[in-house]
Amino acid sequence: MWGLCKGSGSKPYQTVVDIADASGPAYKCSCPSRKFPCKHALGLLLLWAGGDGAVPRGEAPEWAGQWIAGRRKRAEEKRSGESPGSPSGSADPEAARRRAERRAERVTAGAVELEQRLADLLRGGLATAEQSGYGLWEETAARMVDAQAQGLAGRVRELGAIPSTGPGWPVRLLEECALLHLLGQGWLRRERLPEGLAATVRSRIGLPASADGPPLRDRWLVLAQYDTADTRLTTRRIWLYGADSHRTVLLLSYGAAGRAPELALPVGLALEAEVSSFPGAGQLRAALGEQFAPPAPAETRPPGVTTSQAVARYGDALRDDPWLESVPVTLDRVVPTPDGDSWQLADVDGDAALPLTPAARSRPGLWRLVSLSGGAPVRVFGECGHQGFTPLTAWPEGPGEAVGLC
Repeated sequence: MWGLCKGSGSKPYQTVVDIADASGPAYKCSCPSRKFPCKHALGLLLLWAGGDGAVPRGEAPEWAGQWIAGRRKRAEEKRSGESPGSPSGSADPEAARRRAERRAERVTAGAVELEQRLADLLRGGLATAEQSGYGLWEETAARMVDAQAQGLAGRVRELGAIPSTGPGWPVRLLEECALLHLLGQGWLRRERLPEGLAATVRSRIGLPASADGPPLRDRWLVLAQYDTADTRLTTRRIWLYGADSHRTVLLLSYGAAGRAPELALPVGLALEAEVSSFPGAGQLRAALGEQFAPPAPAETRPPGVTTSQAVARYGDALRDDPWLESVPVTLDRVVPTPDGDSWQLADVDGDAALPLTPAARSRPGLWRLVSLSGGAPVRVFGECGHQGFTPLTAWPEGPGEAVGLC
């Protein structure tokens, strides 16, 4: 759909929305707004959703038709490029092998250099990290970027931000050094690892991979959706739960800094679609494939576990992926309860509780959760990790819709 919206200037804004894309609605507007979608695209969608003929059928003008045709062409090229008979699939395998070998050599050189930096740090004592400042680690991260090991670069930046961050920072620094050392050694000894763990190491290092798992068709409930952003990238995480397969999968999509990713799935709706898994032991990431029906309201809820079972599930997952920050878990019959200056989710039918992460305690979603509960048990979906539990979506104990907490 398309339309012209009168703004403050003499020329109306040209707004176009593509709702036929399998990955979700896409938008374009000639306005200068940095919000995505802008208010003009949202207004056009609202007019169309009204269903009163406010957006009549017609032939697209040239400016809208060119944009839509360009999107469809790029999507078709992407699909054909991923097929075995495409030009990319029939590219010279020997050249591809040589490129992969050169990149592996660069990553190996970066891992060796990082091991030396860690050895120097431990030899000189952790206090030297506070004295040397962040610049040393930013330089090391840049070296990892040059080595095409983005995963190592990201972890190095996190390590460099730990010194002087409050009581206990040397312990946190040592823990992160240990995880970095483990990842570097995993790469250097990847030939000795089981294939699943080796794929996890490659993913954590930052090497690209494709979703090569067999397509799984199911009716997928959208459990949660939230964005994280840095100066370079906006990352959107969408958690899905399969009503028949009882699997929980993670969709990742990306947008340039300040721009929202295109894929958007409202929480609480369900869609019948196929997903394909990415390689790696215990990996939950998947790619969204063909959708057979648009998202629709659903009463499905994922089954819940106790807080003790949630912690055990995270411990089991660490065997497959030692660098895992958290796992998706649905807690059943828990009550948000204050714990001094903090909050926790306490089992109604037991004497155990999970503390909320520092990030969760600072979000407005905490108060939505407390209001929804009102002292009564609720079912909560979120991420359980070494820092505690981050609630993302909640349901009342009786009938009621999902409430987003992100």
